[in-house]
Amino acid sequence: QVQLVESGGGLVQAGGSLRLSCTASGRTFGNYAMGWFRQAPGKEREFVAAISWVGLTTYYVDSVKGRFTISRDNAKNTVYLQMNSLKSEDTAVYYCAADRSARPSESSTRYDYWGQGTQVTVSS
Repeated sequence: QVQLVESGGGLVQAGGSLRLSCTASGRTFGNYAMGWFRQAPGKEREFVAAISWVGLTTYYVDSVKGRFTISRDNAKNTVYLQMNSLKSEDTAVYYCAADRSARPSESSTRYDYWGQGTQVTVSS
C-alpha cells in the first residue's frame, strides 16, 4: 500500500504561482510513476502531468504545457507540481496518483493509489 498526501493548494490571483507537493508513505516510492490529475466542479477528472519513476520522462496535457512543471525527489518520497501563470480555468481539486508500472500514463485507470486532493482556486 502507498499513502499519498497532497499539500500546497490555495487561493491565488490569475498570473500567480503555486507549488503542489505530494508525499508518499508505504512501499518504495521510487518504483512508481506519478501523476497529477484535476477535477473542476461539474467536470470529469482530467490528466494534468505525469513523470516516470526515474524522473526522466514527463507528459503534460496541452493546456498546461509551458506553465506547469512536474518533478520528483525520490529521497524525500515527494512529487511536485510547479504551476505558473495560473488561469481561472486551472481552478480545480488537484490529485496525485501512483502507478506501480513505473511508466507514466495519461489514463487515470492506470493508477493504483490516489491522494485525497488539494483545492486550487484561481481568481480572475
